[in-house]
Amino acid sequence: MKETGEWTNHVELGKWADAFVIAPATANTLAKLANGYCDNLLIATYLSADCPIFFAPAMDLDMYKHPTTSASISKLLSYGNIEIPAGTGELASGLEGQGRMCEPEDILIQVEQYFRLGNSLTGKTILVNAGPTYEKLDPVRFIGNYSSGKMGKAIANELARRGAQVHLVLGPASAEGIDTKVELTQIESAEEMYEACTALFPKCDAAILSAAVSDYRPASRADQKIKKNDDTLSLELIKTKDILYSLGKIKKEHQTLVGFALETQNEYDNAVIKLHKKNLDFIVLNSMNDKGSGFGKDTNKVTILERNGENHNFDTKPKTEVAKDIVLLLSTYL
Repeated sequence: MKETGEWTNHVELGKWADAFVIAPATANTLAKLANGYCDNLLIATYLSADCPIFFAPAMDLDMYKHPTTSASISKLLSYGNIEIPAGTGELASGLEGQGRMCEPEDILIQVEQYFRLGNSLTGKTILVNAGPTYEKLDPVRFIGNYSSGKMGKAIANELARRGAQVHLVLGPASAEGIDTKVELTQIESAEEMYEACTALFPKCDAAILSAAVSDYRPASRADQKIKKNDDTLSLELIKTKDILYSLGKIKKEHQTLVGFALETQNEYDNAVIKLHKKNLDFIVLNSMNDKGSGFGKDTNKVTILERNGENHNFDTKPKTEVAKDIVLLLSTYL
């Protein structure tokens, strides 16, 4: 404090802004932001900021794909920061690939959109499920799938960013990168996911079910590890409870129900059948045949089919951006 009474605190820069945009956010900067290495003015301002913080990664493609960079981004997202994903194009090295900073005019559009939509879902309670389920055969083996839960986590984060109270029921997948405002329930089996979702849904205004729930489970589970004694092993499988169908049957007039359809053939027709059979308001269709779609990827290519017959086609984009498209449409229902 100066003798005049004027405040000269070193954190002042972090206190006056309505938004803080870090662009470009290099691999070095991301690592420092994520881990609190406060050795320059930028990090000091970031650690002191009270406003929404946006970061736009920019680096060479191999640096962008490196696990340490992914970990830094996941940490920053879990703190409630907002990523403006890197685009694909010519990089400083002369190579082509993902890592090019989002164009400044597009950054501005995303920041404007954030404040325009703001807390549009404040007061709404929304259920999301994500990830796979594991159905145990014995103490060491299970039936499962390759789902990473990335799409569902991106949806949960986007809903929380819009001000919704979010309940995320997550199967056995990484919980990294989940917004701290999201209420997380972690489960393992389809039965546990069914119990959690049916208990939460009556208290919700909407549900988005993106999880890859096992359709079948073993009829019995061995108490001890099954030994390899014979050339073949026969398993009896029984159908699991259909969570989406069950919620569709108890859905009230004020509630909105959204499902996902991951298909490998007759994609559109199968999605339409699921949309109507399970009493959904709209369904998000993605195909394993589309490049950039499928389990474990950071991108997705979807088509949204509404019950009223309207279709919305989107190009391949980061799952964080796909989440925005889904949540934007959901907002029109709520």
